[in-house]
Amino acid sequence: MIDAVLYRHLQPILNKAAKPLVKMGFNADQMTLFGFVIGLGALPALAYAYYELALLCILLNRLSDGLDGAMARLTRRTDAGGYLDSVCDFIFYMAIPLGFLLAAPSVNGVAAGFLMLSFMGTGSTFLAFAVLAGKHGIDNPNYPNKSLHYMGGLTEGFETIVAFCVFCLWPSQFVYTASIFAALCGFTALTRCYLGYQTLRRIDA
Repeated sequence: MIDAVLYRHLQPILNKAAKPLVKMGFNADQMTLFGFVIGLGALPALAYAYYELALLCILLNRLSDGLDGAMARLTRRTDAGGYLDSVCDFIFYMAIPLGFLLAAPSVNGVAAGFLMLSFMGTGSTFLAFAVLAGKHGIDNPNYPNKSLHYMGGLTEGFETIVAFCVFCLWPSQFVYTASIFAALCGFTALTRCYLGYQTLRRIDA
């Protein structure tokens, strides 16, 4: 819910942190891939119950996700970079509940599956609308520097990372916390689907 607010406050900080990286010759796509590899490190860490290590991988992934956008703004934003960033993000998001599933299949399996299903709902409603928003030139005032149109919702990036941190800090409560967050993501998917459909229906009319 608060991604747009955080984005405005974090952008100057991330831009400042990204400048030395750009000067050293690193580019946004390299930072995206670096963060993706680090983020996927959370999967085996979770599977073997190294929850502190998994939390570190998650936080470093999110830091790199902020830095790659800042680096792109300081140099050149590209559709290829935006595409790569989105693909890596969605795979990373799915890897976290999979890690908890692998850690304790009989205990965490249903809750992890429910969460992955809800992530599919939020991701598909977001990406499908982004494609058609680009086609029809629908403005995106909250995220003017993003490559794709970002739809709002009850659970966005910040809320998801808070949930991941909660999962890692209290892994014994994963079934309950994941089920609650999956329900919130399901609600987000339903509202996005309804609002996106109504918006495009008015354009069609």
